[in-house]
Amino acid sequence: MKLLVIGSGGREHAIAWKLAQSAKVTQVYVAPGNGGTAHEPKVQNLDLSEHAALADFAKHEGIRFTVVGPEAPLAAGIVDYFQARKLAIFGPTRAAAQLESSKDFAKQFMTRMGIPTAAYQSFSDPEEAHRYVDAQGAPIVVKADGLAAGKGVVVAQSLEEAHQAIDWMLKDQSFGQAGARVVIEDFLVGEEASFIAMVDGEHVLALASSQDHKRLGDGDIGPNTGGMGAYSPAPIVTPDVHAFVMREVMNKAVRGMAAEGQRYFGFLYAGLMIDPKKGVRVLEFNCRLGDPETQPLMVRLRSDLVDLIEAALAGKLNQTEAHWDRRHAVGVVLASKGYPQAPRLGDPIRGLSNKGAAFSLGQAKRLDSSADHGRFVFHAGTEHQGGELLSSGGRVLCVVGMGDSVKLAQQHAYESMAQIGLEGGQYRKDIAWRARRSNGTGL
Repeated sequence: MKLLVIGSGGREHAIAWKLAQSAKVTQVYVAPGNGGTAHEPKVQNLDLSEHAALADFAKHEGIRFTVVGPEAPLAAGIVDYFQARKLAIFGPTRAAAQLESSKDFAKQFMTRMGIPTAAYQSFSDPEEAHRYVDAQGAPIVVKADGLAAGKGVVVAQSLEEAHQAIDWMLKDQSFGQAGARVVIEDFLVGEEASFIAMVDGEHVLALASSQDHKRLGDGDIGPNTGGMGAYSPAPIVTPDVHAFVMREVMNKAVRGMAAEGQRYFGFLYAGLMIDPKKGVRVLEFNCRLGDPETQPLMVRLRSDLVDLIEAALAGKLNQTEAHWDRRHAVGVVLASKGYPQAPRLGDPIRGLSNKGAAFSLGQAKRLDSSADHGRFVFHAGTEHQGGELLSSGGRVLCVVGMGDSVKLAQQHAYESMAQIGLEGGQYRKDIAWRARRSNGTGL
């Protein structure tokens, strides 16, 4: 069978790589893809982006199903378009994707459904927002209502910082229409985790737990980014936490969407704040796999991803299960100089040979799942020009290591990262630090 993946990041490289491993698959197309998917076995890039062109291609090539990676095409209604053309596609409709594309919609929905979340208010008038912040005090969280590539959240530790964030979004229009409204919510204390599941309109199949690292610098300092690394499993998601989230968050969300006339299909991601004293609360919903959580998740997934998606499309997730490698996976993001504010593009990337995600790094031994515990390199912002591999985005690569312990997985990821050259490149040195110090916390 032939499959289509829409997107160009590290998440899409990992999805395409995993789909291509299926014996059922002859070809995976990625639109538009990146420098890594260009050299992945059984994977081919497509220079297509318009809905009509993608649907025409899927029809002409007999694509079995399409997987949507990033949030922007979902918010733009690509699923609606494909469904109108009678083409199989895995992802939520434009209306259902409002769970991510509008934070105000998501907060109102969670309130109606009794899903635990932080208290909040929404504003389009900056003066009203300023008055609210003065009344509430700091720390406080200011979020752009719309899509902002993971950068539209300011965790303000002072009133001055909160006021600056309001002006930045509402007055300076730094995020355009996405920041025309802001959601201001209470600051929550605890440890974050990513809870990602597959949904078939009625049933929820949870994937392995994971934890993202949003802040740019070691020790979780600096500006928010699209994600500087992730690991799986996350010890903070204990069996009790998992059961609570399935019952009080995921199932309530899926049933609530259906009850309001928007059956949800696709990946559903709940960003959680977990506090052993105050319980679990939802920070946000995303309507797709997380990036960079996808990269460690895909290397741990032992089930055929094709089978899981086909079960979801058939409404039969209750009749299947996902199997996971018992080993830990740690993914470290290599970002461009100047990221996230002003990433520098066009720098050569050294040390990689073109062999797909299971790369040889320089003269090192082949790095795949059967050698050295599994080491992988997934591309995000890369492209080939004149025989060179160059950076083309803020987040350039995600290097994943596997191991029988978090320490070993971390060690393998950083040993591999040390062999990659990118002038001015930056990466955190402490990905998975919470897992190394934690034995898990129950509710």
